[in-house]
Amino acid sequence: MKTFQKYLLFVVLGLLAVAGYYFIQNLIPFDRQRPTIGESAPEFSLVDLGGGRVRLSDFRGKVVLLNFGASWCPPCKEEMPGFQNVFLKYRNKGFAVITVALDDSNPSSMVKELGIRFPVVMPDEKISGDYGNIVHIPVSFLIGKDGKIIKKVLGLYAEKDLRSDVELALK
Repeated sequence: MKTFQKYLLFVVLGLLAVAGYYFIQNLIPFDRQRPTIGESAPEFSLVDLGGGRVRLSDFRGKVVLLNFGASWCPPCKEEMPGFQNVFLKYRNKGFAVITVALDDSNPSSMVKELGIRFPVVMPDEKISGDYGNIVHIPVSFLIGKDGKIIKKVLGLYAEKDLRSDVELALK
């Protein structure tokens, strides 16, 4: 009986520790969570839907929108056409978009449906933690030509705001 009580105490303490961590994470405002504006964006190497490798370092010298979303998320799907429009307008001027699909299944049907022409990658076990333990989506990071984060957006990133931010970053 004593062994069961110790085991139960261990489980309860473990659950409290995890809950406490998430509680504290939510107390820190999103804009102050790491990585913060001005810090270098964490490097990653992820596989896109076609099986190719996408590395953040391959985009050095470009302005990059790194977006975290999912095909089941209405605001995520809502912002995709705006991302596509800005990407098509500025891709030849040094702008790129990468979306990390936090789906449980392959989001290929959404990519086809929306006609997305920028890389959509699948996450590994590391990227979500490197970018602040992504819990709520959509989340976007605008990364400057120098690889540093210049803007963070929690929630929908409106096309007009993205367009304005990209124009400034490309100057």
